[in-house]
Amino acid sequence: MNNVIQLSEIFGWMSLINIGLLSIASLALVWMKDRISAIHGRLFGVEPAALKVLYINYLAHYKVLIFMFNVVPYIVLKVLT
Repeated sequence: MNNVIQLSEIFGWMSLINIGLLSIASLALVWMKDRISAIHGRLFGVEPAALKVLYINYLAHYKVLIFMFNVVPYIVLKVLT
């Protein structure tokens, strides 16, 4: 039973950290959209219009992965304890 509690705590902290990183990335893209787009456009040779789609896809995939691999196991472990 102790291992389940420890795993639950680990998944809880992983969820919190990853949701925090997702929030920071989202806010950075909202507040500094032009500056970030200019840097990424020069680095990778991508047009600003295409970068907007890439940013949305990145955030959406990251969010789904956080829920699949962090939040859902945390909820399952909390139900078990």
